[in-house]
Amino acid sequence: MSTILVTGGTGTLGRLVVERLRADGHEVRVLSRHAQPYAVDLREGGGALDAAVSGVDTIVHCASSPKGDEQAAAHLIRAARGAGVAHLVHISIVGVDRVPFRYYRSKLAVERLIEESGIGWSVLRATQFHDLLVMLLQVLSKLPVLLLPAGVRDQPVEVDEVADRLAGLAAGAPAGRVEDMGGPEVRTLESLARAYLKATGRRRAVVNVPLWGAAYRGFRDGGHLAPRQAVGTGTFEEYLARRYGGGGPARKGSERSTS
Repeated sequence: MSTILVTGGTGTLGRLVVERLRADGHEVRVLSRHAQPYAVDLREGGGALDAAVSGVDTIVHCASSPKGDEQAAAHLIRAARGAGVAHLVHISIVGVDRVPFRYYRSKLAVERLIEESGIGWSVLRATQFHDLLVMLLQVLSKLPVLLLPAGVRDQPVEVDEVADRLAGLAAGAPAGRVEDMGGPEVRTLESLARAYLKATGRRRAVVNVPLWGAAYRGFRDGGHLAPRQAVGTGTFEEYLARRYGGGGPARKGSERSTS
């Protein structure tokens, strides 16, 4: 079996990839800012990163942050080339080339760095994880009125299924850009928000608000969706049931919507 380094190996996705690779018999190194013995901030690089990738056959790059992704990827690629890494697997996001959102632009730039690295590579784009959607709805529901961008849909995918796909790619030969991976359903944000409110027993009015700007138009037009690659099987309601155990009953007023 091979030696595989997983960046962001303590995160939501990375830790699941680590579990699967170890279960399959691979030697796995976990790299994150605080995970010993490979505690590395990729944005800084340096000798600790060189030591982490020494003797590694494959890297699965799951680490990401709102700032510094391109710099982190450049440091990782430099170290990987120096260590003779044969395969670099990267998780990206559906729509990074269609939605002019700042974070998406950065993810697309990272893809291009990997493609031009001279290292064998595989890139998987996935739609948003259920966990991320819930994080967004938690923030939005802090107000008495839950405000949503009008006309936007989403296609959340189960992170466990993405981890399975990444682990499979890491165990294989470089495959280039593989088919996108989307969740089983394309849903309006309102329907997803209502499912979340029901599962958590919260009472909120739901208001759809038209926004402006190129990024909003990209999301409204579905640039972040992959309806033809709806290969995921876990639904948002199934995720909510596992996380909240069914939540409280919907209370009077929780179904009110204003568009």
